[in-house]
Amino acid sequence: MWLCGLLAILLGCAQAQAKAVFAHFMWKVDIKLAQAAHIDGFALNIRADDKTLGTSLSKAFEAADDLGFKMVFSYDYAGGGAWSSNIVVSMTLLYSGYDAYYKDGKGRPVVSTFEGPGRAGDWEYIIKKTNAAFIPDWSSLGAKAALDAAPCVPHGLFSWAPWPWGNTNGNTYVDASYIEFLEAAEKNCGTDLQYMMPASPWFYTNLPGYNKNWLWRGDDLWFDRWEQIRFINPDYVEIISWNDFGESHHIGPLYVEGDSYEAFTVGKAPFNYALDMPHDGWRELLPFAIDLYKTGVATITQEKLVAWYRLTPKDGSCDDGWTTGNTASQLQFEFTPRDVVQDKIFYSALLSGNQAVTVTVGGVDLGATWTKTPSGGAGIYHGNVDFGSHTGAVVVTVGSMTINKRPITTNCDDTSGYTNWNAFVASTAGAAVSATVNSTQWVCIEGTAASGFDELCAFTCKYGYCPVGACLCTKMGPGNKLPDAGTPGFGTVGFPAEGRSASYWGLCSFACNYGFPCPNAYCDTTEHQLVIPNVSPFTPDACTSGVGEGGLGGLCGFSCNFGFCPIHSCTCTSTGALHVPPGQSETITGEADPSVDERIFGPLCEFACSRGYCPEGVCVQVEIDDGNPYKNVNVACIGSEVYSNPSAACESPCVLVLPPSGLPTTTTIQFLPYTTSFQVGPTTTTMTLYPFDIVTDKISFSNINITGSVTDGAVFPRCTSMKPDAIPITLSYVSNSKTTVTIRQVDLPPWPQITQGPPEKWTSTCGGWTTGTITNSDNTLIYLTSTSTSTSPVPVYTNGVFPPSLVEPITEPMDKQCSNNQCPPDNDDDDDDSVVTVKVKCDELWIFIFCINTEKIKVYGWKFTFPKAIIGPHVTPRVGPSLTYPDKPTNCDDNKLEVPVEMYTRSFGLSVSSGTTVTTTTRTITETAYETGCPLPSYTTTAACGTADGNAKRQIRTAPATATATPALAPRAAWSEDWRYDMVGCSGGSDTAFYLLDGADESDIDTVMDRLSYTGLINHRYQHHSLGTILIFVQKLPWSLYQKIMQMPGVG
Repeated sequence: MWLCGLLAILLGCAQAQAKAVFAHFMWKVDIKLAQAAHIDGFALNIRADDKTLGTSLSKAFEAADDLGFKMVFSYDYAGGGAWSSNIVVSMTLLYSGYDAYYKDGKGRPVVSTFEGPGRAGDWEYIIKKTNAAFIPDWSSLGAKAALDAAPCVPHGLFSWAPWPWGNTNGNTYVDASYIEFLEAAEKNCGTDLQYMMPASPWFYTNLPGYNKNWLWRGDDLWFDRWEQIRFINPDYVEIISWNDFGESHHIGPLYVEGDSYEAFTVGKAPFNYALDMPHDGWRELLPFAIDLYKTGVATITQEKLVAWYRLTPKDGSCDDGWTTGNTASQLQFEFTPRDVVQDKIFYSALLSGNQAVTVTVGGVDLGATWTKTPSGGAGIYHGNVDFGSHTGAVVVTVGSMTINKRPITTNCDDTSGYTNWNAFVASTAGAAVSATVNSTQWVCIEGTAASGFDELCAFTCKYGYCPVGACLCTKMGPGNKLPDAGTPGFGTVGFPAEGRSASYWGLCSFACNYGFPCPNAYCDTTEHQLVIPNVSPFTPDACTSGVGEGGLGGLCGFSCNFGFCPIHSCTCTSTGALHVPPGQSETITGEADPSVDERIFGPLCEFACSRGYCPEGVCVQVEIDDGNPYKNVNVACIGSEVYSNPSAACESPCVLVLPPSGLPTTTTIQFLPYTTSFQVGPTTTTMTLYPFDIVTDKISFSNINITGSVTDGAVFPRCTSMKPDAIPITLSYVSNSKTTVTIRQVDLPPWPQITQGPPEKWTSTCGGWTTGTITNSDNTLIYLTSTSTSTSPVPVYTNGVFPPSLVEPITEPMDKQCSNNQCPPDNDDDDDDSVVTVKVKCDELWIFIFCINTEKIKVYGWKFTFPKAIIGPHVTPRVGPSLTYPDKPTNCDDNKLEVPVEMYTRSFGLSVSSGTTVTTTTRTITETAYETGCPLPSYTTTAACGTADGNAKRQIRTAPATATATPALAPRAAWSEDWRYDMVGCSGGSDTAFYLLDGADESDIDTVMDRLSYTGLINHRYQHHSLGTILIFVQKLPWSLYQKIMQMPGVG
């Protein structure tokens, strides 16, 4: 089982990874070690593909229950594939029933993830079903985009970024970005959001089998990070990790037994770099650090000494293993490892007062001192010292405590000739002492910052003003006395200097007021207009161009431009703000041609080919097999007209989604009792449930799955499927004389499957349904039997629907293509009878035009490719023999409107020129593209349809919503009688277009289309393959319905 982590809920979490054999017999040992370190719990990183999960988790929670320890789940969406939302619900409900599962102050089980932002839309449903406090790690997006992935859904965020960039030491700028955006989201969402801050001591991985081979600077990080945590004081802290040996940041014990080292075999590591490299010493000072973080007060009862270092010098003769400092896989500028790590010995001691430290290597005294000392004399002292070219025994001494463990050597025979970039950690204990540190009134008394802010922050942090967005606090203690009125310059009013940003506002105001010399390069005594930078000044530079030799030239030129510039393949020639790469294909990737070195070309081909550039001879384009059997399945939503004309079509494989069918009167569906079993903690309970009646005026049906080829038509019965409401139940279990109570919402299977009992899965959704009754309001009984079979065949059409599956821009001038509201198929294309292609000039399809006219790109029209697809009874326009569209209003040309649309290459995939993909970025495309259209005719209505403003016209309000990945089919919303009444007697109405507001998602669009499907009105949904739904056009829409649609979410 892949266990992840340590959660100290008031403290935080330590991520951990281990297989089931480890979990089976070591749980209590590890829990006791974690408790000794004052860690509150483990965050269990669980994978969807782990076959041993059930057994392992049961043992883990039983051990935690026995020892009073806590657990939380971190659902891993990266390592083992995406989780099903229903499985997440079941897992969370099951194990949150244990007393050991951590609940927050509101009684909610805390749940996290490792990545998975692509399934962000699942979590509103999961939270509703589990009442979870959801704090995901969506660090691949960054803080702002992570919150935008599911607005107001998470209850906080966890950052997976505790490690420094390149050759710098750790800072808190990433933490500051999370805090800033969480605070802004709190205002928008009207709720408190929590930050889970990461802590980690080291990072080195060399697992080619997992495409991982890099390091980030560790060195002083373990000491620095706990100082930063004490200052920021986050809601939670998660330690990365407890036992992830493959990334070298484990603080738990090394186990040789079982398959604890399996990652090195599966990951094809050149050697086991965790073997004989214990990190237990890093736990020794945690009780003190954690107590200070959690309560502000910590007691020292025994002196401790910890030291860590690498066993070989960075410039020795050992192979560096192709390891890099930083990683291009995260669009970071890469270094050689020797440019990142430091040949130093690092040491920390927990002391009641200052004592001298000495470090010798091979008997040579290195002149060690403390670089950090605690305020007040008692606490953690820290330092480091260069060992230079010295080798031999490493001896670290503080008072009576001495560490004399493994020597530094230039020999690497034990590591197969490779440099081990992992750390060796040793510790020892000293005399019993008694000292208490109370930091509850401490403030920042020392600080620094990035270049351009360092002088100001050094001054302001000294006096307790150390804004986390600009500065880095490096020491806390009792506050220093502020400068008084006798200080030169005291009382000066300061502002950011000309050309400076708002990041300087508070710093200049504080610093100038208390005597920092102003004006200066950063502050002025005159107020200036603030500059808004395009990139944060605290964001490290990325590669912006690069070159490569021979066949690498084109690949390096393309990839380095977007920050992906692997040091072993390319040379970066310029750096700056990251150029955002083009959108990555979900279906196409690349690999190295067999004629070239895969290690040199492989990563570049994967990056470039998935983004449209795949040079022949060095790269091979490969289709991604994601294992999804439904990725090529067509979803066909059928309109209500199917019941008067019972035929439909789709290209197999496909799913026909049937609309509800109306009943003559309001009807009550009554259910028999339903018996099932539940597991809560270690207890299984059997209960009989009494489903709520369904009161409805319609019958819904199951989807029809067509998996085989249908060439001559086929006949399918309609299969009733009525979903009862969820039933709330209360469950409890007793463990160690303590009763745990949990409330769940139980989802029942639809009727009539509910009458079959709870098998593991339903083998049939149709047939044999005679149990249960539907009672009309007039007490008439209707007995449901199997639906009678229609004799009408299901024709299979070779034409298709709008939108087509492929839309391509035409970048050469073209002649008029359309006339009389029709655009004939293009005769110059392939004679493939499975598709129809149509070309449209920018000014010919009046209701939807999206053309680009910039310095770089000119689009003259669009080519639509229509495959075989569903032809629903109400879906238009149709193809074959031509594309047809509604009549153009007479005043269109005189009243044409243009809407500026922001250019995002990631969203738009703009260009094809002579068969070659032209890649653009927001950096080079600065002009504006426009959607053009025209107002629709005035509304004409009758009294039966409500009162309308006769002069009302459709106004385009904003840019169209951008697309998401192919959305899952949303469940149909319940029918509202008000919509049906709006259609009564409505012979009038006007043709109407609804544009989707920026930020509208697919669920908003599906809801509108679902409502329209009940009205019987002819409607068209216009989409673009990258932009998503542009507009929904409805013919003869009554005014009252227009008003309702305009009030729906996402509609403009």
